[in-house]
Amino acid sequence: MSKTQAAGQIHAEQAPRPVGAYPHARRVGNLLFLSGVGPRDPRTNAIIGNVYDTEGRLICYDIEAQCRAVFHNVRTILEASGAHWDDLVDVTVYLTDMTHDFAIYNRVYAEYFTAAQPCRTTLGITALPTPIAIELKCIAVLPGMQTA
Repeated sequence: MSKTQAAGQIHAEQAPRPVGAYPHARRVGNLLFLSGVGPRDPRTNAIIGNVYDTEGRLICYDIEAQCRAVFHNVRTILEASGAHWDDLVDVTVYLTDMTHDFAIYNRVYAEYFTAAQPCRTTLGITALPTPIAIELKCIAVLPGMQTA
């Protein structure tokens, strides 16, 4: 379920809370724009795959677990918005360690995007606002409104 607010803003109740003042998605005409989605657990808001020491410092992370969590969260937001996985037309991926994580991310990505493959851009960046290793920014065309 989702709660839709003014100006096409969508807040998906089953998705992790946004880390700032923005909606999970926004509908504009037949397009659905998802805000950046990270690998947070929707119930606890914990970052999936992160391992911390006793003082709360990040020791390591599991990029495969984070990829799967991000894809799950994207799917949750899409479904709350009335869209489906195959409605994605563009995906921008941000990785904080392109050298070490790209091969694993690319393998997991290929498992999820089989039939309808959206356009994709993958960027290596130095950091994200929270200690996550991957974030997705997506655009979908809503069902029944696809153009040839």
